[in-house]
Amino acid sequence: MRSEEHAGWERDFPVRYLLVREDIHEEEEDVPWGRCADVEGLFTDPPPLPREVLTLRGCPSESLLVRAVADGVPPVRLLGDGTLSIEPSDPSNDGPHRFWELEDTVVLAQWPTPGDPRRVDIVVGTGIREDHFWGTKRLPSTPLFDLWFPSIRGDGPSGGCRSVDGLFTPRPQRPTPSVHLIGCEPAAPLLDLLRRPAPQEGGPITLRCLDHHGRTMTRYRLDLDTVEARPSVLGGALIDVTVTDPGDDRPTRAARAVWEVWSEGVPTRPNQWARFDAGGRTAWLALTRTGPYVAEGLSGGTYHLDGQHVTDRTGLLLALGEALLGPGAHYGTCLDSVQDSLCGGLSVVPPFTLVWHQAGTARRALAEDVLHHLGGRSYFEESVHLLRERGVTVVLE
Repeated sequence: MRSEEHAGWERDFPVRYLLVREDIHEEEEDVPWGRCADVEGLFTDPPPLPREVLTLRGCPSESLLVRAVADGVPPVRLLGDGTLSIEPSDPSNDGPHRFWELEDTVVLAQWPTPGDPRRVDIVVGTGIREDHFWGTKRLPSTPLFDLWFPSIRGDGPSGGCRSVDGLFTPRPQRPTPSVHLIGCEPAAPLLDLLRRPAPQEGGPITLRCLDHHGRTMTRYRLDLDTVEARPSVLGGALIDVTVTDPGDDRPTRAARAVWEVWSEGVPTRPNQWARFDAGGRTAWLALTRTGPYVAEGLSGGTYHLDGQHVTDRTGLLLALGEALLGPGAHYGTCLDSVQDSLCGGLSVVPPFTLVWHQAGTARRALAEDVLHHLGGRSYFEESVHLLRERGVTVVLE
């Protein structure tokens, strides 16, 4: 479904959002559910997770996690965000994997596992977000615990353990703020839903966010399980719809100012992202995923990377994307996807030359951002190493 075909109406204000039931299997046409002038309450910052204490029992001493925490020089204390997964050894009897997100994880203590000097017990403080999609909280009969911390290793598990104390405890569910669809022109499926008694259980739809040209900037999921409608404050035959439990797939408040820039169309000037903080730069990088793109397999030539604003990982990726593909594009949203771009596809591929101007800015800013699983190289050093390893001539100035 082309969003441009649904973006125009005879009113004094534009259509900024489309409501669409999308076919995730791409076997059928997407179904329009409505369009609206604006959405209030979409941008929200989730409150920090309550702090909890976990004890990771029996971590192998040869694992990257233990080597970083116990044997590192200096030992790593701040692990940051990560994931804990429990894999059943027999999925046919014990069900699928289970996952927990670990937020802002810090090492509190560590010691040899009693009775097994080849293993280490690690106590961490963290915020825990459980993936409820998989349902059951029953622990598999023979569980395998894996821990993933990008600060230690970005492309695989950092280590494992035999058990985790403190994981299976009750956690209160935090309410999700409501979302209000302002000036909504509902299509037949949404009208049918609104006629049902609450809760409507309408399931998920996609909220397509449009720029002033009708192009879809990005998409977000809304769960239409409970909705209320009333005549719109914008008048006419429009309605305002309140979604009281929309789910937690929401852009942050830092994204609002970024969206205002992109609402004028795909940026055409370089470094427009530079004035934003880390949250704004992350939001900018997310919007680049919708294009534009260049011809497949373009190679050769010399490109210039403006490094004056490369003060964090996201800034490096944004500057690289602009250097190779122009404003509003990206060449990867992490080093793994940069590597994929270097291998081909809708991108610039080696051999080519990249002149990195003011490279010292990134070298200094990312000096403490060390990737322990890659020989202790910094994020800047690994970026340069990856480019050169894949056939790019990198000139640092």
